[in-house]
Amino acid sequence: MTGPVIGPGRNLDGVRRGNLSSVLGFVHRTGGVSRSQITQLTGLNRSTVAALVGELVELRLVVENSPEATNRVGRPSPVVTPHPRTVAIAVNPEVDAVTIGIVGLGARVDRRIRHEVDHAVTPEETAAIVAGVLTELAEDLAGRRVMGIGLAVPGLVRSLDGMVRWAPHLGWTDAAVVPLIEAATGHRARAGNDASLGGWAEHLFGVGQGVDDQIYLNGGASGIGGAVISEGKALGGHRGFAGEFGQNRPGFVDPADRRTPGGTLEDEVSRARLLSVLGMTGGDEAALESALLSSTSPAVHEELGRQRRVLAVGLSNAINVLNPELVVLGGFLASLHACDPEALAREVAAQAVPAAWEGTRIQPAALGEDRLMIGAAELAFAELLADPASVV
Repeated sequence: MTGPVIGPGRNLDGVRRGNLSSVLGFVHRTGGVSRSQITQLTGLNRSTVAALVGELVELRLVVENSPEATNRVGRPSPVVTPHPRTVAIAVNPEVDAVTIGIVGLGARVDRRIRHEVDHAVTPEETAAIVAGVLTELAEDLAGRRVMGIGLAVPGLVRSLDGMVRWAPHLGWTDAAVVPLIEAATGHRARAGNDASLGGWAEHLFGVGQGVDDQIYLNGGASGIGGAVISEGKALGGHRGFAGEFGQNRPGFVDPADRRTPGGTLEDEVSRARLLSVLGMTGGDEAALESALLSSTSPAVHEELGRQRRVLAVGLSNAINVLNPELVVLGGFLASLHACDPEALAREVAAQAVPAAWEGTRIQPAALGEDRLMIGAAELAFAELLADPASVV
């Protein structure tokens, strides 16, 4: 990659701001990079990189650490890392909990609080819960600069303004949750679909790094959502609603696998069904996966096999259409994969077009329960990363 150059309509200040964005972006995505690596990645000269890093240090967006130890001849290059005091607040409302996190640049999740609820919260309740948790976190946030709040919502979120058009499991329709959050907290907020944000987080920081064509499916308490990365870019669609894999209606290799007449993928492949057969009333992702892996119950194994077969149909259809290099599974779908990854791959391969399946991998999300927090934080960091010089 080469550094920005002055083109028609661009002045020196515009080029400087673009270079600042590039440098901060590299530091953010790597969690730490040497000045010499920044020089190589951007194609800028060393003195320009030194000046840009110096400006980012003054803005309290990065920190320069002791030079990296190398065997190369010459002076070692300082390592540039994200400033620990610059953070975003991430929020994920679900049917059983509202999770709030403090996330730093570099995808560093400092705190994650799961506020459990016994009913699907309204947008107003969500705003009140977030405000209350932030009050509890006042000591953790003292001295930090909060760049904003990002909401990962399990539903269709309009990209233009963050309006939640439809979140069926929460019971939200045309919910203007963003202004409610802003009024309750005093911080700027942005909203996006939870699975789209989780998929983007995996692309930037997780198992999907360096893979330009991938599909991400997230399984949560509110069903199944997804994201598509094509040629390194998130596929949003006309209004930002792309990736609703859970609302597709799968076919069935064995009709006996059907549980809901005319049901969607998320009706058939369901966290609630897994919890029920395990005799559990709730729990986080780690608890559910541990219970599935340790269970010797024939009923549990039968349900795992049924859900895996139905999921394989949905995945094979998506692979036929999109021809990804990588399929990433998050949430309880990652747990389904963990229980028998070879069987899932075989069942997908048996139904996909051979040429489309060739070279495709299925892997669990690498960021675990942090993926939605990191993805939501990207919304809050977006303006900062695009123009670091705008920070006051």
